[in-house]
Amino acid sequence: MRRILVVGSTGAGKSTLAHELGERLGVPYHELDALHFTGPGWAQDPDFAARVAEIAATPAWVLDSYGTPDVRPLLWERADTVVWLDYPRHVVMPRVLRRSLRRTVLRERIFNGNRETLTEWFRGDHPARWAWSQYAPRRAALTALTTDPALAPLHTLRFTAPREARRWLRTIEAGRGERRKGPAG
Repeated sequence: MRRILVVGSTGAGKSTLAHELGERLGVPYHELDALHFTGPGWAQDPDFAARVAEIAATPAWVLDSYGTPDVRPLLWERADTVVWLDYPRHVVMPRVLRRSLRRTVLRERIFNGNRETLTEWFRGDHPARWAWSQYAPRRAALTALTTDPALAPLHTLRFTAPREARRWLRTIEAGRGERRKGPAG
């Protein structure tokens, strides 16, 4: 495990798990949204695809997304492992709602100075609305990608509950990139 994609629905906890996994493996973690949104007003980096290609060309990385259409094929070709947080909608929706509410009320800065605002809650691309509307299509796309024979060498770890992912993460030796001996528990 040296080039890892952590994928799943909005609100599944991809960034949190990817960050911890990167630390435990001693592998650089890159937050794809932070690379994509480069300034206030949700400005998008015109060099986003090139920046992601540079990261993907390195020997080791952890990224927390299945990628935008312009970088997705590259990431899936270069990854050696996919960690899929395939949690039910009733798990991810409360998470994304709590996160967005906290970010809005506390005016937390995210992704290079951007903030979630009350008016954004009424937009179709607000994280809560996006999580709801994209849940089934994202799940179908991930099912197709993780079962694609062309990507057969790609090792996929699929977790259907947060406790499964936490249990697995505990088996990764902190800072060493090795699994601990003995059963995962």
